[in-house]
Amino acid sequence: MTATFEELDEQFKKYAWDQTRANGPDADATDNAPIISATPYQWVDPTTLPRREWLHGRHLIRKFLSATVAAGGVGKSSLVIVESLELVSGLPLLTRHTGKPLRDWYWNGEDPIDEIQRRVQASCIHYKIDKEQIGTRLFVDTGRRTPIIVATEVRGSLQIAHPVVDAVKRTIEANEIDLLRVDPFVRCHRVPENDNGKINAVAETWAEIADATGSAVELVHHIRNTGGNETSADDARGAVALTDAARAVRVINRMTEKEAETANVPNRLLYFRINDGKSNLAPPAEAATWCRLESISLGNDKGGPADMVGVVVPWRWPDPLEGVTVDDLREVQRRLAIGAYRSDPRAKDWAGYMVAEVLQWGNSVHGLDAQVKKDLISIINKWRTTGAVREVERKDEDRKPHKFLEKGNPV
Repeated sequence: MTATFEELDEQFKKYAWDQTRANGPDADATDNAPIISATPYQWVDPTTLPRREWLHGRHLIRKFLSATVAAGGVGKSSLVIVESLELVSGLPLLTRHTGKPLRDWYWNGEDPIDEIQRRVQASCIHYKIDKEQIGTRLFVDTGRRTPIIVATEVRGSLQIAHPVVDAVKRTIEANEIDLLRVDPFVRCHRVPENDNGKINAVAETWAEIADATGSAVELVHHIRNTGGNETSADDARGAVALTDAARAVRVINRMTEKEAETANVPNRLLYFRINDGKSNLAPPAEAATWCRLESISLGNDKGGPADMVGVVVPWRWPDPLEGVTVDDLREVQRRLAIGAYRSDPRAKDWAGYMVAEVLQWGNSVHGLDAQVKKDLISIINKWRTTGAVREVERKDEDRKPHKFLEKGNPV
């Protein structure tokens, strides 16, 4: 790993001090200075370059550092546990991922081992994963038993715990681990969160572990209080050095009240979406990935009620056009071509009533409930996005300007 300016400066000072002690105060301190030289670029056939080794989507990649940031209680730990099971089993649980089963090491710095076991076993119950499908490829440790502190602060100075770092490397290599997840990041160091220089050194330490072992490393991190507003990678708690050091950063946001209303979801707190907050090696995803928490019983009801554990499952945003056919759209376009239909849902001659009639949902101004009207608005907006329907402004019979819907591109 390339040394930072601070590390080079410290190296130079050390060489200068060692030289002075060896040869006296009059000796030239640069005689034993580190040798730095420029390396000419060697032309290479691009077709012979090895492909980037993505392990999971466009988030986890060998020899690189990734990060997941979210508020507490959203479900990020449950998410990475299901993803770990997806990778060690080779089964498409949350995504379409399939491939050779990988070896995944999940280190949780906060919870006791039995709590982690509850989450793992609940996920296996829901996804019908048995012991043989996991084999010996899943590794789970807790900071309560196996603390991993890679950096501390001693009298204001950063100290990298090299014996700990070396032990982590040896463990990864000895067990041929493909991916290490550190959850949460704050538990793997003892330095001020807001110190960019020191947090950068900690992040670079994990990046160096990934590079040296050929594994992927994911750091799970909290966000600062945003007052309920949309979370971005910039909202990661503490110094920005962590997200700057990571090659890929994804952000988890709980479903908003407006989104819950649009999707007709009764309890929005069980739903969240995953967005690319940063992706240096791949373009950001065009759409968010949605998940929800489902409560699963462990069946341990001896002596009392069984434990219920939240398991992350995939969830698809409702498609307003589901069940709507091309013939339905053609009939809507035919009527738009010969009639006058307003685009304003408050108007008595709103186009949505005509669409409802075509779809056989009813056609009365007062006969459609609020949710059906929302669905009709979503359908019309979808058609407008595709160009099948377009909005124009023209005058009505009273010579007053209004916005109307017209036939768009033929289908």
